[in-house]
Amino acid sequence: MPVVVQPEARGDERGALLAYLEAQRGAFRRALHGLTEEQARSAPSASECSVLGLLKHVTVGEEGWVRKFKGEETRPSSEQMAEWQSGWTPAPEETIEVLIARNERVAAETEAAVRALSSLDETFVSPKYPWDEGGERSWRWGLLHLMEELARHAGHVDVIRETIDGKGAFDLVFETGAMPEPDWSQMG
Repeated sequence: MPVVVQPEARGDERGALLAYLEAQRGAFRRALHGLTEEQARSAPSASECSVLGLLKHVTVGEEGWVRKFKGEETRPSSEQMAEWQSGWTPAPEETIEVLIARNERVAAETEAAVRALSSLDETFVSPKYPWDEGGERSWRWGLLHLMEELARHAGHVDVIRETIDGKGAFDLVFETGAMPEPDWSQMG
């Protein structure tokens, strides 16, 4: 979803990365704007994904990756894989409100961890997965990976939301006040 990300203060790389991460997180929150619980859980496309399920998935993913960045998890476990698999489907008690609050908490924890670093060059060990050899990575790499994941799934959430009620990304950006609607007549 489109949204304006203000330029970082000169030389504030971590601020720029965090701002773009937050812009992508906002796409998921906006996609839920005005939906009922039933609509948020619906899977109206060929995919089995729902808007709420995708919010849960990216939140669980960010939470897990930040634990890895901090060295709290160094190899995949069956428990982590089960958490990842269940991360696509919200439990009945995981309402829109509950999952948005969890997403905001995880975002704050990520920001605090990034701000506490002496440098984005600090490293962590990424575990080996069937799709990745793993190895030493910088926090910069980790934040870019999170951004990639969020952006990829933000595109999915756009399509699902538009399928539910016809509201596209720009509609939701303007409706939620994330960005004022421009004067389209000024567009050449």
